Amino acid sequence: MKVVKSIADLHRELDAFSSGHIGLVPTMGCLHRGHMSLVEAAGKENDATVVSIFVNPTQFGPGEDLERYPRDLDRDCRMLREAGVELVFAPAPEEMYPPGFYTRIDQEVLGAGLCGASRPGHFSGVLTVVAKLLGICRPDRVYFGIKDAQQAVMVTRMVRDLNMHVKVRVMPIIRDADGLALSSRNRYLSHDDRLLALALPGALDAARRKIEMGEKSSRVLVREIRDHIVQTPGVELEYVEIVNLDDMQPIDRVTSTGTLVAAAIRVGGTRLIDNFIVGEI
Repeated sequence: MKVVKSIADLHRELDAFSSGHIGLVPTMGCLHRGHMSLVEAAGKENDATVVSIFVNPTQFGPGEDLERYPRDLDRDCRMLREAGVELVFAPAPEEMYPPGFYTRIDQEVLGAGLCGASRPGHFSGVLTVVAKLLGICRPDRVYFGIKDAQQAVMVTRMVRDLNMHVKVRVMPIIRDADGLALSSRNRYLSHDDRLLALALPGALDAARRKIEMGEKSSRVLVREIRDHIVQTPGVELEYVEIVNLDDMQPIDRVTSTGTLVAAAIRVGGTRLIDNFIVGEI
């Protein structure tokens, strides 16, 4: 496995795989089983896998956790080497955003609600860095997790709208045994905070059961999730939304397919998100 930090070096390494299919797994490092499930999928479907490790400053807003975001490149590389990854691209911020860099990509409609409502500029930063990584790595397939559903939908739309020659593969949420969706930010949680955080998957599971029993009203389901979460002391609810998965717009009634139920909370200063898609396990 090669670890490269410059675009020029990456291109030299990629030349060796020019006749095969390349899979890209974009990450911000601090890898966990969720990331590794993407790596595993990429390894099965491609001749070579590139994993990018880059804590992207343009997707962090003022007061967010850019400086304390967990970083451990050596540990990440050990995990990726054991998984058989061919290339790791770990650039510095100035490599990705050199002096005079001005271009940004935005999707105002898809990014207005859910996480975008409280994180202005976040998705512009995400789309811009993903577009750069696609241009730099030239993959045939790129892999994202559905835990970040809004991000996955926006990247998929960007690829379609801009006629980018890459297939976006969106993979299932990976959870710990207690039901908490895996996230690099989970390591911020104390033992007590983690117990409180289980209110999030618990509330979503309760709403899923309501839907399976026939409930279709978004208003009723949002209230169910909200009540479940706010009754847990120490948990701050940021949002609960039920939207059309295609355009991220709120809907009044749940449909059997294409409906995303999503929520975000804060526990002990840590922001956590989770979701489910109606009709999927």
